[in-house]
Amino acid sequence: MGDAARRLVRTWADRVGSGVDAGLGVAEEAVGLAGGLLRAAASPGGVRGVAVEAAWLAARTVLYPWGVVEERVKPDGHLRAYRTDHLSPRQRGLVVSSMETAGTPIVLVHGIGDNRSAFAVLSGALRRRGFGLVHAVNYSVLTAVAGDVRRSAALLGEHVERICAETGSDHVHVVGHSLGGLIARYYVQRLGGDARVRTLVTLGTPHQGTLTAYLAPTSLTRQLRPGSDLLSELAGPSRPCRTRFVVVWSEMDQVVVPQRNARLEHPALVVEEHRIRDSGHLSLPIDSRALRLIVTAITRSDDNPVHPIVPVPEGFSAPDHDRESPVIREGVPLTAKR
Repeated sequence: MGDAARRLVRTWADRVGSGVDAGLGVAEEAVGLAGGLLRAAASPGGVRGVAVEAAWLAARTVLYPWGVVEERVKPDGHLRAYRTDHLSPRQRGLVVSSMETAGTPIVLVHGIGDNRSAFAVLSGALRRRGFGLVHAVNYSVLTAVAGDVRRSAALLGEHVERICAETGSDHVHVVGHSLGGLIARYYVQRLGGDARVRTLVTLGTPHQGTLTAYLAPTSLTRQLRPGSDLLSELAGPSRPCRTRFVVVWSEMDQVVVPQRNARLEHPALVVEEHRIRDSGHLSLPIDSRALRLIVTAITRSDDNPVHPIVPVPEGFSAPDHDRESPVIREGVPLTAKR
């Protein structure tokens, strides 16, 4: 009996010790992440990023009721009768140089607990640059509580099919912010959406999960935790994907933690990666650098529909001589920075 008691005590001591070690490891990582986030926020660009994030949060509070209303698809956009006399020089240039680029629908997919108001600035900016078919979708706000990424991806697929039917287009481009990027990725990678989606741009999407998902015990947030069944499925083997991925993430993202989890690596995907140092999570869709990346990726994709995207300047806040080139991954992940 004494030996049994000693073994029991020893077992519990080992468990407590391993639990303490694990807790200390998590605490050390959390401190390191917090320190990195504070350093990014303390830089001149970071101070500006914090101010923009706060201002956009206030603006979003006002815009949110407007975004609840479903947006209707406008099949002709500004391409009605192919007239260009009423367009600005920038719009006219895009329409004249590439009718297909200007006419390919761009579908915007918002993040968790959000609606299409998240793209109030981005959608207008894209239209001013000559893209006539920009459509932001809404999915239920209850997705945050009882949602499922797989189901939402299937619904996105149905929405894309409706857009293609109404516009007569064979393909679309998709821009997904946060959860919206993960929903679009599942549609493209697992549901055959790569037959429709030519380019998928993700902004601050937790491709590898986020620790903030542990803050809410819902069915959806469990899918967003690192190592979840959903993320393991996406990371597993899959057939080659025809869609080009453009991944934009920020070192100052306060929702995707750790921030590097917004990166995407998969042997079956062609990925172009861009890091922004000083943009908050909510303000990524209004960041001018993100807009330039979106426009560049979409126009290049239509100009060259077969070959992989080639490196382009990232448009970071750092001086030109301090910029890093994007990482292009095709088949085998690349980690070298130029």
